[in-house]
Amino acid sequence: MPEYIPYLPHLNAFLNSTSAILLIAGYGFIRARRIQAHRNCQVMAFLTSTVFLISYLTYHYYHGESRFLGQGLVRPLYFTILISHVFLAIVIVPLILITLYRALRLDFIRHPRIARLTLPLWLYVSVTGVIVYLMLYHIYPSR
Repeated sequence: MPEYIPYLPHLNAFLNSTSAILLIAGYGFIRARRIQAHRNCQVMAFLTSTVFLISYLTYHYYHGESRFLGQGLVRPLYFTILISHVFLAIVIVPLILITLYRALRLDFIRHPRIARLTLPLWLYVSVTGVIVYLMLYHIYPSR
């Protein structure tokens, strides 16, 4: 196993956090009609999420699953967050690609329509990814 593998969950949390910040900034920019700044943030959020996905898949290829050790009421909370995160992470990929495609095609009639759905779901996936990381590696770390 490559020596960098144990660091990937930390990198993944950083990438998810960065993506969330870029998404929020991009939203603020489009609300302020700063289109180029919005575009830059959204493209960087896409690239950051793409690097995250590569890193995540690499980690799980080499490491396998990570077990959550929390007990009591936190256990169903963790799995509720995890299940919603995983489900929406699958759903969000085509939504992101369609939203990006419409923007690249300059289809500014249909782009905002799907972006209104894509943004909150993508933001939820990014933020819950960080929450899962914190619960798994910092609050209830494996021994």
